[in-house]
Amino acid sequence: MTRPTPKEIKPMAQIAGVPVDDDIATRISNSIGPAFDGFAAIAGTLPFDLEPALYPIAQTQKVSK
Repeated sequence: MTRPTPKEIKPMAQIAGVPVDDDIATRISNSIGPAFDGFAAIAGTLPFDLEPALYPIAQTQKVSK
């Protein structure tokens, strides 16, 4: 499990139906990177997947109360 680069994030987002431009891909990479770094020591031992393609959707969702 390695930190995704903006170049890797763009096609993932496209496949997920959430196309992003270069600036957003860079922001996603910078935002999710620390999570990848933090879990690097136990990579492959947890049933956990960090999926950066849906990050823009999660960011813009309104929380209903």
